[in-house]
Amino acid sequence: MKFDQYTRLSRKTFGDLDESGTPTARFAAVPPELHPLVLAYIGDGFFNLFVRTRLLHFEQNKVRVLHSHGSRMVSATLQAYALRALEDELTEEERAVVRRGRNAKSTVPKSASVADYRYSTGFEALLGFLYLKGENTRLTELAEHAFAIISRKLANLDGSCEE
Repeated sequence: MKFDQYTRLSRKTFGDLDESGTPTARFAAVPPELHPLVLAYIGDGFFNLFVRTRLLHFEQNKVRVLHSHGSRMVSATLQAYALRALEDELTEEERAVVRRGRNAKSTVPKSASVADYRYSTGFEALLGFLYLKGENTRLTELAEHAFAIISRKLANLDGSCEE
């Protein structure tokens, strides 16, 4: 990227700075108008941070354990599993966002099936949508429920409890 392009992008992203060095620009996009992969990008970041923060309730010293467990929890397969369990609880608007996310064309990694990857993209798009709309209560409710669903699934996979 050339310096001119970088400067324009920086100004567009962060806006001008006031006397204290704080950006003056604010987020102005309308979440329903954003591309579903942009919503999924934001939702992925949110859910990663949410899971990492929640895992601190169980472990504070072993970063390798936190990373390993956190990576498993945010995998496409387990996110898809959580979304399927949550589908009946979603509003029509939320289902429409999930559908848009599922139908968005993207490259599927080898670590997940096409169906699971599409569902996980829908899940992440939903979280991104709620985050950008500022619907924090609903966002936290769904993230907590997904965390619980995924935790139970991992416990069953690890043989810690019976199915």
